[in-house]
Amino acid sequence: MNDWFFRGDYATAPTNYTALMMALLLSFVCGHIIAWTYMFTHSGLSYSRSYTNTLILMPVVVALVMMILANNLVLAFGLMAIFAMVRFRSILRDTLDTAYVLAVIVLGLACGTFKFTSAVIGCGFIVALMFYFWGTSFGTRHRYDLIVNIQWIRTAGELVELQKLFRRHSRTYLCASQRSNEGYTGFDLSYRLLLRDPERVNELMEELRGLNGVARLSSLHSGDESEM
Repeated sequence: MNDWFFRGDYATAPTNYTALMMALLLSFVCGHIIAWTYMFTHSGLSYSRSYTNTLILMPVVVALVMMILANNLVLAFGLMAIFAMVRFRSILRDTLDTAYVLAVIVLGLACGTFKFTSAVIGCGFIVALMFYFWGTSFGTRHRYDLIVNIQWIRTAGELVELQKLFRRHSRTYLCASQRSNEGYTGFDLSYRLLLRDPERVNELMEELRGLNGVARLSSLHSGDESEM
């Protein structure tokens, strides 16, 4: 291999590789803390494992960006222009896809500014991070087995009968949303259930269909839930 690779980065000031690794590791740890906080505190229906992984990857990529730019305003504007062009030409629906695009742009920027060693270290760290996400399935949560959507046409005070049914079939249940509609008495309800026995889900659905007050019923298994 040519000598230019072993000489490291070609820049006005030598790169501190110890500081570079410390920056990458610290940003990884801080991102992990934020991701764990998001996992434990998120309570909506739109939880996304991909977004959780992005919360770890983005600080690492940004730390690499700052080390490569090294207060160079021209390079900063160049990076913004490149990313804006890619974002304009393609619509990325997944946050992790966006992070991948940003990562390859930053690595290309590192190679184009002759920071070869920084590019190799950064590339290796990001690849290791993505294999970590893939191998550990980091960000996966199992807080419920089933989402049940119900159109309830009785009064709110009569929900006790429905709740008794849920308690009999589930370890825990949570009413994620309750919305009243004009034109009829009752509510549109959405429940999340952690079942006592997932094999008996059909029995639960049959009892719900036969319950007085349930006008419309639909369900979604946790395995079929879309990551939005």
